[in-house]
Amino acid sequence: MSFAGSDELLASSALALASLVRERKLSPVDLVDLYIERIEAENPALNAVVADRFEQARREARHAADKLARVSAAEALPPLFGVPCTVKEGIAVVGMPHTAGVFARKHLRAEEDARVVRRVRDAGAIVLGVTNMPEGGLWLETDNRIYGRTNNPWDLARIPGGSSGGEAAILAAGASPFGIGSDIAGSIRIPAAMCGVFGHKPTGGLVSNRGYWPDVPGALDTFLCTGPMTRRAEDLWPLLGLMAERTVEGSPDAIDLRGVTVYPLETTGAARVRPAKRQAVRRAAQALEARGARIAELRTKGLSKALFIWTAMMEEEAGALSYGEVLGNGRPIHITRELLRAPFPDAPHTVQALIVAGVEAILKSVPAPIATWSSAGKRLREELEAELGPRGVILHPTYTRSAPRHWEPLLTPLDFVCTALFNVLAFPVTQVPAGFDDLGLPLGVQVAGRRDADALTIAVARALEEDLGGWTRARRKTAPRGRATLSP
Repeated sequence: MSFAGSDELLASSALALASLVRERKLSPVDLVDLYIERIEAENPALNAVVADRFEQARREARHAADKLARVSAAEALPPLFGVPCTVKEGIAVVGMPHTAGVFARKHLRAEEDARVVRRVRDAGAIVLGVTNMPEGGLWLETDNRIYGRTNNPWDLARIPGGSSGGEAAILAAGASPFGIGSDIAGSIRIPAAMCGVFGHKPTGGLVSNRGYWPDVPGALDTFLCTGPMTRRAEDLWPLLGLMAERTVEGSPDAIDLRGVTVYPLETTGAARVRPAKRQAVRRAAQALEARGARIAELRTKGLSKALFIWTAMMEEEAGALSYGEVLGNGRPIHITRELLRAPFPDAPHTVQALIVAGVEAILKSVPAPIATWSSAGKRLREELEAELGPRGVILHPTYTRSAPRHWEPLLTPLDFVCTALFNVLAFPVTQVPAGFDDLGLPLGVQVAGRRDADALTIAVARALEEDLGGWTRARRKTAPRGRATLSP
């Protein structure tokens, strides 16, 4: 099927698409069909959408078209009326698989929508399918023994990041206007950076995690953040407003960057950051300075201890499943035995997941000053909030380098510290595409503010989209034999 102006529609923001539908310039049926066609063209090479609901989506689009014909005033329609989207598989979509990539859950389907999915669907969005994630959701390589491995749309030999890797990949390929991801150590921001799209980790607790698996008790429910992933920065704020359980403070439209202080932080010293990523931070700072923002050096110390602080504050919360228990759907697995089985095709676990589970088990057995480091994290939060104030943001690389090749993250497993600290601080952070490295791979910069400064970090992201170029539809360099390639 061919659609007039399809290239423009496949590159438009969710807001623009919703406006076209409400103005009766675009049928929701045609819009849904266009994005289904795009997924069918791109997904064989990416393995990003792992279960679709195309027929249900088409029915919902027809119902939307019927409603559109009956409504006289477009204002009576919800804000995302007729706009398609995708959702990370670990976030429940009623009737769809809800396994989180865990083999022991392969038979499970969601009995109801997650809270955030229900809010987005009530706003008129139409879910096309669910997207891949790492086994159990705690690794950079989006791979599991139910669905297999997801590839980066810029280079199929590389990872799309994790754990919201399938979501980032399908967005970058232009096959979904927006998506819903989750982030407990960078799981929205890292894949968004590696694939060249936007992602927002909200202030902790702002968006409900109900319907995400595995469940997160106590303070972990603040550290884990469900949030929007988009191709266009203008979609972040309205989507956050729809997803949030309470009114989000302020508005990006009301923020004058001439009153903002920017703290560029090329590295915290917690991990080695490659030169291209450092340069991306410098370019972002220069762009904001040109808009009138003040550039300053961050005085607060202690960010180099990010790994210790994140680990301690995560471990401090009692009642959470260990990663080994997550892999067993609530029951502990025998890690050594499963590692011996892992090379065989019928093994239920990936090698990466078992290594992470093994390392976690070893760390848990070693006495550690959890209370000391947790207290240090809480003090760091207070000091940073005092220094940042309501108008300050930190610029920091979203990851230490551009997308690694498959399996390579095992060689540098701690590089997630660039993002993880902000989860336990509960700070809002927006990942911004920041151009490309010498290999033609996307770079990313994250913009962090103090708690409830979501409007500020998104306002900065909107400005940087104009200055650094924003999302560009992925043009793949390589493709596996016999697989589809991206359309020219």
